[in-house]
Amino acid sequence: MEWLMGPFEVTFVQRALWGGILVSLICALAGTWVVLRGMAFFGDAMSHGMLPGIALASLLGGNLLVGAAVSAAVMALGVSVVGRSPRLSQDTSIGLLFVGMLSLGVIIVSRSQSFAVDLTGFLFGDVLAVRSADLAYLGGALVIALAISVFGYRPFVALAFDERKAHTLGLRPRLAHAALLALLTLAIVASFHVVGTLLVFGLLIAPPAAVLPWARRIPVIMIGAACLGATATFIGLLLSWHLHTAAGASIAATAVVQFLLSTAASGLHNRWARSTPPSSTTHRPHMENGHPS
Repeated sequence: MEWLMGPFEVTFVQRALWGGILVSLICALAGTWVVLRGMAFFGDAMSHGMLPGIALASLLGGNLLVGAAVSAAVMALGVSVVGRSPRLSQDTSIGLLFVGMLSLGVIIVSRSQSFAVDLTGFLFGDVLAVRSADLAYLGGALVIALAISVFGYRPFVALAFDERKAHTLGLRPRLAHAALLALLTLAIVASFHVVGTLLVFGLLIAPPAAVLPWARRIPVIMIGAACLGATATFIGLLLSWHLHTAAGASIAATAVVQFLLSTAASGLHNRWARSTPPSSTTHRPHMENGHPS
């Protein structure tokens, strides 16, 4: 079993494993709502929209996480403002701001003497460089994400299925939407320095999407996504060690493979189900009697 456990006897690989697990837990909490609400494109735009803030913070010698948070907040606010135009669809607004923010970030980074290194680190991260301080930061971010998910659970569920119903129930959908954006921003900002913006999107979307066909309740989706994310971290690091591949990319690729396998298995299951007497069950989370399940 040396090939299986040997890599994790190394200190920096152990920190990478714990870092990836913490990121997986945070992304499971936020990613479940992203998948249920169909916000994948918005999540991708948010992750890349952080580049101007990070680049500016790097040039000025400031805190990269603060720069990322400010830039992500500007991106979210911009989408909300531009999206109010009756002549523009939300996808169009997100796409325009996505390109604009990414272009601005590249322009700022190009002023740096270490353009290639800075941009590569931002896009792909360095999970093997996780420090003890990073683990503490991720732990704090997980506590905040968990608190937002618990206190906002009912409004989030109502918002995911029927915004008008959420308003009728007095759940303040606009405030719930703002809290959901804050949760998504927290997940992306907390994770980008570990696996990079291109790869955090994989952990944010793939695990919940892989669990969705098999789970009927939202907490089960979150737990399943967290387990798949942690498993992808372990397998990705193991493959990276033995195959000498990029650790972050290996983790994200493993998460995507999990999704593909789950989708294939779900397709086979549905084929088998169609050959048997019909059932009244459904795998999609739902609301019963007007109340979130």
